[in-house]
Amino acid sequence: MKKIGFDNDCYMEQQTKYILDTINNHGSGRLYLEFGGKLVNDKHAMRVLPGFDENAKIKLLQRLKERAEIVLCVYAGDITTNKTRQDFGITYDLEVLRLIDTFRQYNLQIHGVVITRYEDSPAVNVFINKLNRRDIKTYKHYFTKGYPTDVDTIVSEEGYGQNAYREVTKPLVVVTGPGAGSGKLATCLSQLYFDHKRGIDARYAKFETFPVWNLPLRHPVNVAYEAASVDLRDVIMIDNFHLEAYGKMAVNYNRDLEIFPVLKRIIEKITGKESEYKSPTDMGVNRVGFSIIDDEVCRRAAEQEIIRRYIISECDYKKGKISEEALKRSKLLMDDMSLKVEDRSVVKPAREYMEYKRSLDQRYENVVVMAMELESGEIITGRSSRRMVAAAACVLNVIKKLSNIGDEIPLVSPLILESIQKLKTEALKQDRGSLNLEEVLSALVISSHTNPTAELAREKLPEIRGLKAHCTAILSDRDEETLRALGIDVTSDPEYVTTNLYYS
Repeated sequence: MKKIGFDNDCYMEQQTKYILDTINNHGSGRLYLEFGGKLVNDKHAMRVLPGFDENAKIKLLQRLKERAEIVLCVYAGDITTNKTRQDFGITYDLEVLRLIDTFRQYNLQIHGVVITRYEDSPAVNVFINKLNRRDIKTYKHYFTKGYPTDVDTIVSEEGYGQNAYREVTKPLVVVTGPGAGSGKLATCLSQLYFDHKRGIDARYAKFETFPVWNLPLRHPVNVAYEAASVDLRDVIMIDNFHLEAYGKMAVNYNRDLEIFPVLKRIIEKITGKESEYKSPTDMGVNRVGFSIIDDEVCRRAAEQEIIRRYIISECDYKKGKISEEALKRSKLLMDDMSLKVEDRSVVKPAREYMEYKRSLDQRYENVVVMAMELESGEIITGRSSRRMVAAAACVLNVIKKLSNIGDEIPLVSPLILESIQKLKTEALKQDRGSLNLEEVLSALVISSHTNPTAELAREKLPEIRGLKAHCTAILSDRDEETLRALGIDVTSDPEYVTTNLYYS
C-alpha cells in the first residue's frame, strides 16, 4: 500500500476558502489570479506529495466557477518553435487545445485565448485562425515597450495600452497557460491597466504550487521543483522582502524575487496608490504546505523525483533538448541531496539483467531490458527480442505476475505476432520488425476474445498505473507515449538502441 503524505481534502477546503477570502476581503473589486503550474494532470505534484490529486486545481476551479472566468495565454514564440510539454510530448499550441477540451469536460468555459508577445508569423496566424473559426475568441498582446525598467512607458498607451482588452464580468479572473513563460503576468497587468482606466477596482494575486513558501529552503519538495525547472534556471531563495517586512522566513524563486520591485512599482503606477504587497510571498495564495501530514513520506518521494528528473535530463541532453549547463545543474542538485541514480529502485535490476544476458551469448550483445516495480516491491523484467521491444515484454510479464499466470504460458500466439511483423516489414515496408508496446497490446486484446488466459491478463492493465519502470535504452516516441498513457512512471538510460539517426 502506497504511503500517503498529503491530505488532499484538507487542501481543497483550505485553498478554496483562502481564495474566496482574498476576493471577499476587498469588497466589490475584481481579482486577477495568475494560475501557474499544471491545471490538469499535475504528475509532478502527485509524485512529490503522495496523496495529492493530480487534477486538484481544476476541481478547485469547479468550486469557484460561479464567480470565475478563465483566460488562457500562450507565447507566440512557443508556437513558432514548437515548444513541447515534456510529460505529454505535445507542443504548446496543441496543449492549449487540449486544455480547452479538458475545461469543457469539467463544465468550465474558456473566455478567450491571449497570444502574448504576438509576432506576425504563419504558424501563429494559422493557430489564431483555427481558434477563431471554432468560436474561441483570441486577443493579441505585444511585447511591452519599456519593460522592465521604464515604468512610465510600460503603464501607458505605448506599453500595456497597445494590447487588446478582454471584457470580463466576474469577480475572479483566472489567467493560466500551457507552461512557464506563457505571458500570464503581463496579461494580468495589462487587464489591470485597462480596468483602472475604466474606474474598475482590480487587484492581482498569484497561485503557484511550487516552491512551497512555508517549507525550508532545501526541503526535498522544493529542491525537486528546482530539478524540474533546470532549463528555466530557477533557483529557490529566501524571500528577503518578506523577512525584512515581517521578520519571518519564507522562500520563493529567483524570477519572482528579481521582478518584485518592478512589479510593485507597476501596480502602484496603475492603481495610483501604495501596493498592498510587501513581498512576493504576500502575492501568493498557495496553501499546499498546510496540508502535508507526513513530512518524511513527502521527503522520500521528492528525493525520488530529483533522481527521476536527472535521468530524464541525461536523455534530453542526448536528444539535444537541453544544454550541458542544465544537465550539470541537475547533477549538482542530486549531489547536494547525496543521491545517486541507483537509488531509483528499478535502475540497478534493469542494468544487471542486461549485463547478465549479454554475458551469456553474443546474440544478446544489443539486448535492451526494462524493469518494473510492483506495489509489493517485487521487480519484474522484460527484454527485447526479434518479436517485441523490451517495454512490451516487461508489461506482459508484469500482468502475468499480477494474474498468477506461469511465465511459460504465452498470452499471445506466436502466429499472431508473426503476422503483424510481416505486415510491418512486407506491406508497410518498415525497417524494424520488432513489435512495439502498442502493437503487442493490440494483439493481446484480439487474443483475449478467444483466449481466457489473455483476457485475465488484459484485465490487470489498469493495476499497473502508477508503477515505476526503467529501460536500459532510450525509448521510441511511440513506446514512451504508450507507457505514459498506461500511467507508468518510466525513465531510460541515455543510450540509443540503434545507430540510426531517425528513431521514432
